[in-house]
Amino acid sequence: MSNSVAETGSGPTALLFINKHARSGEASARYVKQLLQENRISIIEPDEKAGSCSDIIRAYADRVDFVIIGGGDGTLNSAAPALMETGLALGVLPLGTANDFARTVGIPREIRQAVQVIAAGQRRAVDLGEVNGHLFFNVSSIGFSAALARGLSAESKKRWGTLGYALAAFKLLKQSRPFRVEIEHDGVKEQVKTVQVSVGNGRFYGGGMAVARSAAPDDGQLDVYSLEVSHWWEMVALIPFIRRGTHGRWRNVRAFSARQLTLHTPKPHDINADGELIGKTPAVFGIRKKAIQVFVPPTAR
Repeated sequence: MSNSVAETGSGPTALLFINKHARSGEASARYVKQLLQENRISIIEPDEKAGSCSDIIRAYADRVDFVIIGGGDGTLNSAAPALMETGLALGVLPLGTANDFARTVGIPREIRQAVQVIAAGQRRAVDLGEVNGHLFFNVSSIGFSAALARGLSAESKKRWGTLGYALAAFKLLKQSRPFRVEIEHDGVKEQVKTVQVSVGNGRFYGGGMAVARSAAPDDGQLDVYSLEVSHWWEMVALIPFIRRGTHGRWRNVRAFSARQLTLHTPKPHDINADGELIGKTPAVFGIRKKAIQVFVPPTAR
């Protein structure tokens, strides 16, 4: 396994991943390394072909002090299993399209400031959601968001950014039809007709939409909502409220918190986790409390 090491003094050593396919990944790589050197953080850059992100973290776990990932939510997701297993802290550089986890924990979009957060060393223990054994930082869903993830190409995300989400969503919106789901939680089974069920660990997803106004990535709870609307224009009307996280007040939105739940559908539906399709229903959800440590700004809550 080949790697390059930047000699930057006697500071800590980080395993550095920069997703060159992320929206700002390739363009930011040299600048990121310069900033890390200025902050006396030595880096090990693994060969991109050496294996999966989690496999590489496991292989280097005894040689580094923490992990830095430059990319979007999908890149973070790929590292989650190894971060949890090794206990290595995570530094986030928001170089992706939506960067919802960074937004949730208050990491600045400006790269110099994000590097300074890592250098300052303040950590926060955060939860991870889990669906069918797959970990997620932000949200997992079935229905509209999963269909959007299937239809939104990596190329369009890189070219159009969050506008790409809006363009693809508008195209898909009029085609959406309610489907039946059995939601089982806290010993209760509820039969609903919905266009989307979302299960959130953090606060933000989909480029700034909020799962719930009070959602936090370290509260030990999953925040759940079901959009039980009949017409596409009702979803359009809900968008401002979803962005603020107040949609749970609407009569056609079912919202609650739980630590475990299961979604059953008559026909298999795609499951979306942090923007990636990871399988099909039934979907069994749980939460891993205080699963990983993340570098955050001193004022982060």
